[in-house]
Amino acid sequence: MDPSSSLVWISHSHCGGQGFKSLRIHIDNLDIRFQRIDIGEKLGLKKTTHKNLTEAKTSKKDEFYTQLSDIEKELLHYKEYFKGKVVFLNCDDPEESNFWKYFDLNFKFLGLKKLIATHFENEKSSYKLEKENGDTVKTRLKQNGDFRSPECIEILKEVDIVVTNPPFSLFREYITQLMEYNKKFIIIGSSNAFTYKEIFKLFRANKIWLGYSIHSGDREFRVPSDYPLTASSSRKENGIKYVRIKSVRWFTNLDYKQRHEDYTLIKKYNPEEYPKYDNYDAINVDVTQDIPSDYKGMMGVPITFLDKYNPEQFEIIGMASSAGYSEDVVGIPFIGEKDARPLINGKNTYARLIIRHKNL
Repeated sequence: MDPSSSLVWISHSHCGGQGFKSLRIHIDNLDIRFQRIDIGEKLGLKKTTHKNLTEAKTSKKDEFYTQLSDIEKELLHYKEYFKGKVVFLNCDDPEESNFWKYFDLNFKFLGLKKLIATHFENEKSSYKLEKENGDTVKTRLKQNGDFRSPECIEILKEVDIVVTNPPFSLFREYITQLMEYNKKFIIIGSSNAFTYKEIFKLFRANKIWLGYSIHSGDREFRVPSDYPLTASSSRKENGIKYVRIKSVRWFTNLDYKQRHEDYTLIKKYNPEEYPKYDNYDAINVDVTQDIPSDYKGMMGVPITFLDKYNPEQFEIIGMASSAGYSEDVVGIPFIGEKDARPLINGKNTYARLIIRHKNL
Protein backbone atom coordinates (compact mmCIF):
# COMPACT_ATOMS: atom_id res chain seq x y z
CA MET A 1 0.00 0.00 0.00
CA ASP A 2 1.35 3.45 -0.90
CA PRO A 3 1.61 5.35 2.39
CA SER A 4 1.05 8.67 0.67
CA SER A 5 -2.42 7.56 -0.37
CA SER A 6 -3.56 6.80 3.18
CA LEU A 7 -3.82 9.02 6.17
CA VAL A 8 -3.09 7.06 9.32
CA TRP A 9 -1.87 3.59 10.22
CA ILE A 10 -2.77 2.57 13.72
CA SER A 11 -0.16 1.71 16.29
CA HIS A 12 1.17 -1.09 18.31
CA SER A 13 0.23 0.37 21.65
CA HIS A 14 1.40 -0.29 25.18
CA CYS A 15 -0.21 2.10 27.59
CA GLY A 16 -0.57 1.74 31.33
CA GLY A 17 0.26 -1.95 31.09
CA GLN A 18 -2.54 -2.93 28.74
CA GLY A 19 -1.75 -2.49 25.08
CA PHE A 20 -2.32 -3.09 21.45
CA LYS A 21 0.07 -4.87 19.09
CA SER A 22 0.20 -4.50 15.35
CA LEU A 23 0.14 -7.43 12.97
CA ARG A 24 1.27 -7.36 9.36
CA ILE A 25 0.33 -10.13 6.94
CA HIS A 26 1.37 -10.60 3.30
CA ILE A 27 -1.08 -12.59 1.21
CA ASP A 28 -0.04 -12.81 -2.42
CA ASN A 29 0.25 -9.14 -3.41
CA LEU A 30 -1.87 -7.85 -0.57
CA ASP A 31 -0.30 -6.05 2.34
CA ILE A 32 -2.78 -6.25 5.24
CA ARG A 33 -2.23 -4.69 8.62
CA PHE A 34 -4.22 -5.37 11.74
CA GLN A 35 -4.03 -4.02 15.23
CA ARG A 36 -4.62 -5.99 18.37
CA ILE A 37 -6.68 -4.26 21.01
CA ASP A 38 -6.60 -5.40 24.60
CA ILE A 39 -10.18 -5.03 25.83
CA GLY A 40 -10.44 -4.49 29.58
CA GLU A 41 -12.71 -6.41 31.89
CA LYS A 42 -16.24 -6.15 30.47
CA LEU A 43 -14.92 -3.25 28.36
CA GLY A 44 -15.32 -1.19 31.52
CA LEU A 45 -13.70 2.11 32.38
CA LYS A 46 -12.91 1.57 36.03
CA LYS A 47 -9.48 2.11 37.47
CA THR A 48 -7.24 -0.91 37.20
CA THR A 49 -4.05 -1.86 39.01
CA HIS A 50 -0.81 -2.69 37.24
CA LYS A 51 -1.28 -6.32 38.28
CA ASN A 52 -4.70 -6.40 36.64
CA LEU A 53 -3.31 -4.71 33.54
CA THR A 54 -0.49 -7.20 33.22
CA GLU A 55 -2.96 -10.07 33.52
CA ALA A 56 -5.14 -8.49 30.85
CA LYS A 57 -2.13 -8.06 28.61
CA THR A 58 -1.31 -11.75 28.72
CA SER A 59 -4.91 -12.93 28.32
CA LYS A 60 -5.59 -14.10 24.78
CA LYS A 61 -9.29 -13.39 25.23
CA ASP A 62 -8.45 -9.68 25.47
CA GLU A 63 -6.74 -9.50 22.08
CA PHE A 64 -8.47 -8.03 19.03
CA TYR A 65 -6.92 -6.85 15.76
CA THR A 66 -8.45 -3.78 14.12
CA GLN A 67 -8.51 -3.76 10.35
CA LEU A 68 -6.64 -0.95 8.64
CA SER A 69 -9.61 -0.07 6.44
CA ASP A 70 -11.65 0.98 9.48
CA ILE A 71 -8.82 3.14 10.74
CA GLU A 72 -8.30 4.94 7.44
CA LYS A 73 -12.02 5.64 7.06
CA GLU A 74 -11.92 7.61 10.30
CA LEU A 75 -8.64 9.44 10.20
CA LEU A 76 -8.89 10.72 6.64
CA HIS A 77 -11.36 13.31 7.95
CA TYR A 78 -8.76 15.10 10.08
CA LYS A 79 -5.77 15.61 7.77
CA GLU A 80 -5.87 19.41 7.94
CA TYR A 81 -5.48 19.37 11.72
CA PHE A 82 -2.00 17.88 11.59
CA LYS A 83 -0.27 20.71 9.72
CA GLY A 84 2.32 22.43 11.88
CA LYS A 85 1.38 20.35 14.93
CA VAL A 86 3.16 18.12 17.41
CA VAL A 87 1.57 14.66 17.44
CA PHE A 88 1.93 12.40 20.47
CA LEU A 89 1.48 8.62 20.43
CA ASN A 90 1.47 8.06 24.18
CA CYS A 91 0.19 4.47 24.13
CA ASP A 92 2.65 3.15 21.62
CA ASP A 93 5.60 0.96 20.76
CA PRO A 94 7.21 3.12 18.08
CA GLU A 95 9.65 0.45 16.90
CA GLU A 96 6.73 -1.74 15.80
CA SER A 97 3.94 0.82 15.56
CA ASN A 98 1.88 1.39 12.45
CA PHE A 99 1.00 4.78 13.91
CA TRP A 100 4.67 5.65 13.98
CA LYS A 101 5.28 4.15 10.54
CA TYR A 102 2.58 6.24 8.95
CA PHE A 103 3.53 9.53 10.55
CA ASP A 104 7.20 8.84 9.90
CA LEU A 105 6.61 8.18 6.19
CA ASN A 106 4.13 11.03 5.80
CA PHE A 107 5.79 13.60 8.03
CA LYS A 108 6.17 16.15 5.23
CA PHE A 109 2.91 15.18 3.51
CA LEU A 110 0.97 16.00 6.67
CA GLY A 111 3.12 19.03 7.45
CA LEU A 112 3.94 17.83 10.96
CA LYS A 113 6.15 19.92 13.20
CA LYS A 114 7.18 17.04 15.43
CA LEU A 115 6.27 13.43 16.18
CA ILE A 116 6.71 11.86 19.63
CA ALA A 117 5.96 8.32 20.80
CA THR A 118 6.46 6.76 24.22
CA HIS A 119 6.67 3.04 24.91
CA PHE A 120 5.39 1.30 28.05
CA GLU A 121 7.42 -1.22 30.02
CA ASN A 122 5.79 -2.96 32.96
CA GLU A 123 8.66 -3.10 35.44
CA LYS A 124 11.55 -1.09 34.01
CA SER A 125 12.37 2.24 32.42
CA SER A 126 11.35 2.70 28.81
CA TYR A 127 12.12 5.11 25.96
CA LYS A 128 10.66 7.74 23.68
CA LEU A 129 11.15 8.27 19.97
CA GLU A 130 11.06 11.76 18.46
CA LYS A 131 11.17 12.98 14.88
CA GLU A 132 11.81 16.61 13.97
CA ASN A 133 13.51 18.36 11.04
CA GLY A 134 14.13 15.01 9.37
CA ASP A 135 16.02 13.53 12.32
CA THR A 136 14.76 10.68 14.51
CA VAL A 137 16.18 10.40 18.03
CA LYS A 138 15.66 7.63 20.59
CA THR A 139 15.98 8.71 24.22
CA ARG A 140 15.85 6.64 27.39
CA LEU A 141 13.07 7.57 29.81
CA LYS A 142 13.65 7.63 33.56
CA GLN A 143 10.24 6.03 34.14
CA ASN A 144 8.27 3.22 32.50
CA GLY A 145 6.32 5.11 29.83
CA ASP A 146 2.92 4.83 31.52
CA PHE A 147 0.76 7.67 30.21
CA ARG A 148 0.06 8.63 33.84
CA SER A 149 3.73 8.95 34.81
CA PRO A 150 5.03 12.46 35.55
CA GLU A 151 7.53 12.10 32.73
CA CYS A 152 4.84 11.35 30.12
CA ILE A 153 2.59 14.08 31.51
CA GLU A 154 5.37 16.63 30.97
CA ILE A 155 5.56 15.51 27.33
CA LEU A 156 1.78 15.68 27.03
CA LYS A 157 1.79 19.32 28.14
CA GLU A 158 3.89 20.29 25.12
CA VAL A 159 2.00 18.50 22.32
CA ASP A 160 -1.02 19.43 20.20
CA ILE A 161 -2.80 16.21 19.19
CA VAL A 162 -2.93 12.72 20.70
CA VAL A 163 -3.78 9.81 18.41
CA THR A 164 -3.88 6.32 19.91
CA ASN A 165 -5.83 3.39 21.35
CA PRO A 166 -5.83 3.82 25.12
CA PRO A 167 -6.55 0.80 27.32
CA PHE A 168 -10.32 0.49 27.54
CA SER A 169 -10.18 -0.33 31.24
CA LEU A 170 -8.51 3.05 31.84
CA PHE A 171 -10.60 4.99 29.33
CA ARG A 172 -12.28 7.28 31.86
CA GLU A 173 -8.96 8.14 33.49
CA TYR A 174 -7.34 8.62 30.09
CA ILE A 175 -10.03 11.02 28.85
CA THR A 176 -9.91 12.93 32.12
CA GLN A 177 -6.20 13.51 31.64
CA LEU A 178 -6.64 14.74 28.07
CA MET A 179 -9.34 17.17 29.13
CA GLU A 180 -7.31 18.38 32.10
CA TYR A 181 -4.48 19.39 29.80
CA ASN A 182 -6.79 20.70 27.07
CA LYS A 183 -5.54 18.37 24.35
CA LYS A 184 -7.01 17.54 20.97
CA PHE A 185 -7.35 13.83 20.31
CA ILE A 186 -8.62 10.99 18.12
CA ILE A 187 -8.91 7.76 20.09
CA ILE A 188 -10.88 4.53 19.96
CA GLY A 189 -12.90 3.14 22.85
CA SER A 190 -15.94 1.25 24.03
CA SER A 191 -19.42 2.69 23.60
CA ASN A 192 -20.00 1.65 27.21
CA ALA A 193 -18.22 4.90 27.98
CA PHE A 194 -21.39 6.82 27.02
CA THR A 195 -23.13 5.86 30.25
CA TYR A 196 -20.34 6.84 32.63
CA LYS A 197 -21.35 10.16 34.09
CA GLU A 198 -17.95 11.79 33.64
CA ILE A 199 -17.90 10.92 29.94
CA PHE A 200 -21.58 11.73 29.44
CA LYS A 201 -21.12 15.22 30.88
CA LEU A 202 -18.43 15.90 28.28
CA PHE A 203 -20.82 14.87 25.51
CA ARG A 204 -23.57 17.05 26.95
CA ALA A 205 -21.21 20.04 27.17
CA ASN A 206 -20.14 19.48 23.53
CA LYS A 207 -16.54 18.97 24.59
CA ILE A 208 -16.27 15.51 23.05
CA TRP A 209 -18.20 13.70 20.35
CA LEU A 210 -18.15 10.56 18.26
CA GLY A 211 -15.93 10.23 15.24
CA TYR A 212 -17.12 10.04 11.67
CA SER A 213 -16.80 6.48 10.50
CA ILE A 214 -18.24 4.03 13.03
CA HIS A 215 -21.93 4.68 13.52
CA SER A 216 -23.32 1.23 14.17
CA GLY A 217 -20.31 0.19 16.20
CA ASP A 218 -20.47 -3.20 14.51
CA ARG A 219 -16.97 -4.03 13.28
CA GLU A 220 -15.11 -7.25 12.58
CA PHE A 221 -11.86 -7.99 14.38
CA ARG A 222 -9.34 -10.75 13.87
CA VAL A 223 -8.57 -12.74 17.04
CA PRO A 224 -5.77 -15.15 18.06
CA SER A 225 -5.89 -18.75 16.87
CA ASP A 226 -6.77 -20.06 20.34
CA TYR A 227 -9.65 -17.63 20.84
CA PRO A 228 -12.90 -19.59 21.45
CA LEU A 229 -15.50 -18.82 18.78
CA THR A 230 -18.73 -19.18 20.72
CA ALA A 231 -20.77 -16.23 19.46
CA SER A 232 -23.00 -16.48 16.40
CA SER A 233 -21.26 -13.40 15.00
CA SER A 234 -17.89 -15.15 14.88
CA ARG A 235 -16.41 -16.98 11.92
CA LYS A 236 -13.29 -18.80 10.73
CA GLU A 237 -11.93 -18.40 7.22
CA ASN A 238 -8.72 -19.94 5.86
CA GLY A 239 -7.66 -20.76 9.38
CA ILE A 240 -8.13 -17.16 10.58
CA LYS A 241 -10.69 -16.37 13.27
CA TYR A 242 -12.91 -13.29 13.32
CA VAL A 243 -15.46 -11.83 15.71
CA ARG A 244 -17.79 -8.88 15.31
CA ILE A 245 -17.76 -6.31 18.10
CA LYS A 246 -20.72 -3.96 18.48
CA SER A 247 -19.41 -1.70 21.19
CA VAL A 248 -16.58 0.26 19.59
CA ARG A 249 -16.53 3.94 18.63
CA TRP A 250 -14.06 6.66 17.75
CA PHE A 251 -13.98 9.53 20.24
CA THR A 252 -12.62 12.96 19.34
CA ASN A 253 -12.79 16.68 19.93
CA LEU A 254 -11.66 17.54 16.41
CA ASP A 255 -14.60 18.81 14.43
CA TYR A 256 -15.74 17.66 10.98
CA LYS A 257 -18.49 19.10 8.80
CA GLN A 258 -20.73 16.02 8.71
CA ARG A 259 -21.33 16.38 12.45
CA HIS A 260 -23.33 19.54 11.75
CA GLU A 261 -25.68 18.10 9.15
CA ASP A 262 -29.34 17.89 10.22
CA TYR A 263 -30.74 14.44 10.82
CA THR A 264 -33.81 13.97 8.64
CA LEU A 265 -36.99 13.37 10.64
CA ILE A 266 -40.22 12.21 9.00
CA LYS A 267 -42.53 11.30 11.87
CA LYS A 268 -45.01 13.50 13.74
CA TYR A 269 -45.97 13.31 17.38
CA ASN A 270 -49.05 11.45 18.58
CA PRO A 271 -49.63 10.40 22.21
CA GLU A 272 -50.47 6.78 21.34
CA GLU A 273 -47.11 6.14 19.71
CA TYR A 274 -45.05 8.20 22.13
CA PRO A 275 -46.14 7.47 25.73
CA LYS A 276 -44.85 9.52 28.63
CA TYR A 277 -42.69 8.00 31.34
CA ASP A 278 -44.19 7.22 34.70
CA ASN A 279 -41.47 9.12 36.50
CA TYR A 280 -40.41 11.91 34.12
CA ASP A 281 -42.20 14.60 32.12
CA ALA A 282 -40.81 13.30 28.83
CA ILE A 283 -42.01 11.05 26.02
CA ASN A 284 -40.33 7.80 25.07
CA VAL A 285 -38.78 7.31 21.63
CA ASP A 286 -37.68 3.73 21.00
CA VAL A 287 -35.70 4.35 17.80
CA THR A 288 -33.66 7.44 16.89
CA GLN A 289 -35.16 7.67 13.40
CA ASP A 290 -38.62 7.89 14.98
CA ILE A 291 -37.91 11.15 16.83
CA PRO A 292 -41.00 13.31 16.13
CA SER A 293 -40.11 16.41 14.17
CA ASP A 294 -42.76 18.59 15.83
CA TYR A 295 -42.53 17.76 19.55
CA LYS A 296 -41.31 20.71 21.64
CA GLY A 297 -40.94 18.96 24.99
CA MET A 298 -38.46 16.53 26.50
CA MET A 299 -37.83 13.22 24.75
CA GLY A 300 -36.08 10.08 25.96
CA VAL A 301 -34.06 8.51 23.14
CA PRO A 302 -31.64 5.55 22.92
CA ILE A 303 -27.99 6.17 23.80
CA THR A 304 -27.11 5.43 20.16
CA PHE A 305 -28.73 8.77 19.33
CA LEU A 306 -25.20 10.12 19.74
CA ASP A 307 -24.35 8.59 16.36
CA LYS A 308 -26.76 11.09 14.73
CA TYR A 309 -26.35 14.00 17.11
CA ASN A 310 -26.09 17.47 15.56
CA PRO A 311 -25.50 20.08 18.28
CA GLU A 312 -27.29 22.73 16.22
CA GLN A 313 -30.41 20.56 15.83
CA PHE A 314 -30.79 19.05 19.32
CA GLU A 315 -29.89 19.82 22.91
CA ILE A 316 -28.85 17.04 25.26
CA ILE A 317 -30.45 17.69 28.63
CA GLY A 318 -29.49 14.62 30.61
CA MET A 319 -29.34 10.85 30.86
CA ALA A 320 -31.58 8.44 32.77
CA SER A 321 -29.83 5.09 33.17
CA SER A 322 -29.59 4.35 36.87
CA ALA A 323 -32.06 3.33 39.55
CA GLY A 324 -30.68 6.15 41.67
CA TYR A 325 -31.69 9.69 40.73
CA SER A 326 -29.11 12.43 40.21
CA GLU A 327 -30.47 15.75 39.01
CA ASP A 328 -27.01 16.71 37.83
CA VAL A 329 -27.01 13.77 35.41
CA VAL A 330 -30.68 13.33 34.47
CA GLY A 331 -31.24 17.03 34.00
CA ILE A 332 -35.02 17.04 34.58
CA PRO A 333 -37.11 16.58 37.75
CA PHE A 334 -37.88 13.09 39.02
CA ILE A 335 -41.62 12.65 39.63
CA GLY A 336 -41.61 8.96 40.52
CA GLU A 337 -41.41 7.17 43.84
CA LYS A 338 -38.19 5.14 43.92
CA ASP A 339 -36.79 3.69 40.67
CA ALA A 340 -35.19 6.49 38.63
CA ARG A 341 -34.79 4.46 35.47
CA PRO A 342 -37.21 5.59 32.72
CA LEU A 343 -40.37 3.55 33.32
CA ILE A 344 -43.53 3.02 31.29
CA ASN A 345 -46.34 1.26 33.14
CA GLY A 346 -43.78 0.19 35.69
CA LYS A 347 -41.43 -1.40 33.14
CA ASN A 348 -37.88 -0.23 32.47
CA THR A 349 -37.23 1.12 28.95
CA TYR A 350 -33.41 0.90 29.15
CA ALA A 351 -31.03 3.83 29.37
CA ARG A 352 -32.25 6.99 27.70
CA LEU A 353 -30.76 10.32 26.79
CA ILE A 354 -33.10 13.21 27.52
CA ILE A 355 -33.09 15.62 24.58
CA ARG A 356 -35.19 18.32 22.97
CA HIS A 357 -35.32 20.14 19.67
CA LYS A 358 -33.37 23.39 19.55
CA ASN A 359 -35.26 25.13 16.78
CA LEU A 360 -38.96 24.55 17.52
